[in-house]
Amino acid sequence: MKTMGLSGLWLVAPGQFPNAEATARASGADDVLAQARVCNDIDAALHGCRLVIGASARPRSIPCPVLDPRDCARLVRDESGQGDVAVVFGCEQSGLSNQEIDRCHYLLQIPTSTVYGSLNLAAAVQIICYEIHLAHRSQDSVAGVPGHRPVNADEMERLYGHLEQVLVELDFLDRKNPRLLMRRLRRLFNRARPDANEVNILRGILTAAQQAKK
Repeated sequence: MKTMGLSGLWLVAPGQFPNAEATARASGADDVLAQARVCNDIDAALHGCRLVIGASARPRSIPCPVLDPRDCARLVRDESGQGDVAVVFGCEQSGLSNQEIDRCHYLLQIPTSTVYGSLNLAAAVQIICYEIHLAHRSQDSVAGVPGHRPVNADEMERLYGHLEQVLVELDFLDRKNPRLLMRRLRRLFNRARPDANEVNILRGILTAAQQAKK
């Protein structure tokens, strides 16, 4: 990270931190490690983020928009000027869980050989940091809607909580047998990335539905 000019490291429930071996391996970049923010869960780590991109090599049963490293880096560069952005990596053994992917607007996949596509965590992080470094030296940008300011991850979680509550009250969602309904709805709204006015409209509709039900 430090080699590529990045310093914002957040660790979610690390097995050991601080750790003497990790500090020794940092070798000149131990300041990045020492300043890392430690969180108990993914919700705390993503607090206030306007854009969340999750790195995952595995295909998912419910499709999610996928970026390659170069497009990811340009999007990170463009959106970080307007607020906090997170690129999320899972643990070495199992990667990101479905619940963690639910928090992401995009998935990030690094193209590899179809014969052998294994990348360890350190290699994957280095590739993405390199692309972000290059993107900040370039003027290329990804397409977007001028002036559109999506709400952050916390507001989206409040919307999802409200939506699930209303669907249960309307007998549209059975919490004992939810299947993949909420995951599909998350994918839908994560693709749309609504702004504050749009979220207020959606939650107003939900509130009206609750009042009509009562």
